[in-house]
Amino acid sequence: MLSGGPEPETKPMSLNRKLWLGFSAAALVLLIYVGWIFYSRWHENSEINQEVKTEQAQKEKQQAADTVETLGGEEFKIISFYASPGEIHRGEDVTMCYGTSNAKSVSIDPPVGDVWPSVNRCFQITPKKTTKYTFTADDGKENKKTAELTIVVK
Repeated sequence: MLSGGPEPETKPMSLNRKLWLGFSAAALVLLIYVGWIFYSRWHENSEINQEVKTEQAQKEKQQAADTVETLGGEEFKIISFYASPGEIHRGEDVTMCYGTSNAKSVSIDPPVGDVWPSVNRCFQITPKKTTKYTFTADDGKENKKTAELTIVVK
């Protein structure tokens, strides 16, 4: 119903209510601003963390590839064959070490005990005289590789 009567009276807003509304509006704007700052910093840090994780993954992948390559990759080879010290007095021990990649069997002549394919294996021996040792690795496909070393006994 429309009536042509007098319009209802409106009370002017009190000063306290005006202050409260103004403060509330300012607090809301401040809260939105602070929230935006927190969100934008979180987002930026997330991107940085993702970049760091990607870089670390790439480094780990490269290190793994380098390790495989260092250990011979798919290549059949003798990685190392050495003794330390190379010169001793009779009765002293020597540490003999060998390493192969992709070998199926290995041997040392003259025999020094049990040996087997390994990337890095060391053991103690006590030679009685100056001896030339020959390390032989076999890949199981009729391919053999050899390495030699001499331990001098005084």
